[in-house]
Amino acid sequence: MARNSRSPVTGKHRVARRTKIAMGAIGLAIAVGALAVAVSAGRTGEASADPADPSFFIDINKVPAGNNVNAALKKKGAQGSFTVDCGTNADGAHHNPDNFIAQPGIKNGAQHLHDYVGNVTTDADSNLKSLLAGDTTCKNGDKSAYFWPVIRIDREDDAANESENEQAQQKQQGKTGDVQEDQSGQDAQAAQEQDQRERDGRGGGRTSAGRNDGQNAQQQDGQDQNRDGQQDRQRRPRNQDQNGQNNGGQNGQNGDQSSTAAAPPAEELGGPQGENEEVGDNDGEIIEPESATLKFIGGGAQQVTAMPLGLRVLYGDAKQSTNGPANARPSWTCTGFEDRLTDLYPICPQGSKVERIHNFPNCWDGKNTDSANHRTHIVFADQQGKCPKGFKNVPQLQVTLVYDVPQDVQQNGQYKVDAFAQEKHNPRSDHDDFANVMSRQIMGRLVNCINSGKACAE
Repeated sequence: MARNSRSPVTGKHRVARRTKIAMGAIGLAIAVGALAVAVSAGRTGEASADPADPSFFIDINKVPAGNNVNAALKKKGAQGSFTVDCGTNADGAHHNPDNFIAQPGIKNGAQHLHDYVGNVTTDADSNLKSLLAGDTTCKNGDKSAYFWPVIRIDREDDAANESENEQAQQKQQGKTGDVQEDQSGQDAQAAQEQDQRERDGRGGGRTSAGRNDGQNAQQQDGQDQNRDGQQDRQRRPRNQDQNGQNNGGQNGQNGDQSSTAAAPPAEELGGPQGENEEVGDNDGEIIEPESATLKFIGGGAQQVTAMPLGLRVLYGDAKQSTNGPANARPSWTCTGFEDRLTDLYPICPQGSKVERIHNFPNCWDGKNTDSANHRTHIVFADQQGKCPKGFKNVPQLQVTLVYDVPQDVQQNGQYKVDAFAQEKHNPRSDHDDFANVMSRQIMGRLVNCINSGKACAE
């Protein structure tokens, strides 16, 4: 597989990058006769930073023990598991600010950098056909796409320039987001109502971005792959619908008032810059996870059924400040403290490391591999591990990421997750994305391991 190696990240380029920006601004000011204004308005030539708010950090010892509901669910139902070894992207060879699920065909549409493991071809133009043709970092040949926003360390946060942050946020306004607004709290009810309407013959079936009605994983693994690829291409035209949504959003389920304008050209969104691949106001040295555990579990279900090929699943909400808290979930903890989760950045004691735990939705509607809001087709089981009527328990993906963040960085609040400008690096905006591209054989082994109570690893 083609992988690009790069030298270790040092973070030293950042001053040079900002100095160039500042010098360009000075030159422009001279041209319009406003040099004095430019000098007085900012610290010309001095690097500024975009820190996370100090209130976003908490001592893990102050987080109530036993609040991890996922831990309780793991004790219910089928006790098997299936772990896939896909590496950690330790060399940073696969980064980009794309999201082919929420923003298909839009380069840099996410406006923050993602770490990828699994499929090595994942980018804005990915679809099932291209992913099936791609290589993978997974040892067992799993070609699925797994990706999450990177974490950065920025020891220059004390030099933050608030006006620069505000400008970045203003530039971001109106641009398409990584995760569109939805009504997750009502997903299950809406799905059941829709199911009842169809049973009553009233029609009104949901259209979805990646629909494959009536097909299971076995059927999709064959003749329908080309059809899925064609649907993907139809779903991601370069010139999108007038309301800025993809074709799947025409039924009005999306409701994202922040993305009503047509998507801006890719060049307006801006791509990664410099050695640290800084995007928007996301600056600092990237720290890759020390370990990345991709484990599929029962999620409280007595028995799980196979995921369909091409299933797309989101965890969390990258735009929770805009969309509301419905989809935001506590993701943060420290090693040795997994019985508790927080929606703040944890400060861990000596010998413990920063940890992110992402438990994905695990109740599939049995029909669609995607939906207009990327959520309605797959929702969370209840606290007993049961799914809404008409939904099926599928394996629950649990992504666990561990980071060796220096103690002084934690204490000084100098690490942060990449995010949209309006999020201001809020840890509640943490999220994760998954697209199932496992072969029928791998998925079969996965389901068997969970249902039989075996702990399998490949």
